[in-house]
Amino acid sequence: MRPRFALFSAFLLLSDTAFAADLDKPIPPPVADPANKADTEVAVLAGGCFWGQQGLFEHVKGVEKVVAGYSGGAAATARYEIVATEATGHAESVQITFDPKVVSFGTLLRIYFSVAHDPTQMNRQGPDRGTSYRSEIFATSPTQVGTAKGYIAQLQAAKVFSGPIVTKVEPLKGFYPAEDYHQDYLVRNPDVPYIRINDLPKIEALKRVWPQYWRPDPVLLAHR
Repeated sequence: MRPRFALFSAFLLLSDTAFAADLDKPIPPPVADPANKADTEVAVLAGGCFWGQQGLFEHVKGVEKVVAGYSGGAAATARYEIVATEATGHAESVQITFDPKVVSFGTLLRIYFSVAHDPTQMNRQGPDRGTSYRSEIFATSPTQVGTAKGYIAQLQAAKVFSGPIVTKVEPLKGFYPAEDYHQDYLVRNPDVPYIRINDLPKIEALKRVWPQYWRPDPVLLAHR
């Protein structure tokens, strides 16, 4: 796990595949995206540093809360300094609570695959390396498992990306909120070089590529 405050690591992204030509553009919606009449639904997604993932999904219409945290490992090891050893099985992830009548799970996946991260990178995103930065969907229901696996197969068949999608899909076993200093980090620290170079472009891509889902004022965890 690389220090996120290192300017060298931040600028490494400029020559990495996160700016590949097949990212940051519209992609087709899932063919199968079952309606959910419930008032709320929860999605847990991993796709690199949770600072950027939280900051991006807080700007999506219909999203009610986004928590940065850890998924894939045990509760006892869900602490940043232990996850940093890359030996816990955890991935940095975000728990997204949303109104499925406003934004569907399939729509969140559409945003996730197109502007939130590069789903063709194995155990890495930009300057960050290790399994804690892997691309993974931790499904909270059998319906989510089916939707996610079906969408990945659809995108693969359509050759939307120049490389194979490496995103894993597994049932969620547990989500553990990260330490308080990680929550809403992007909003509180917009001038940190890592944020400016790695994460703010994702926010701009969401606004440009998916204006119909864009919300100017983010739903901050600190305001709840």
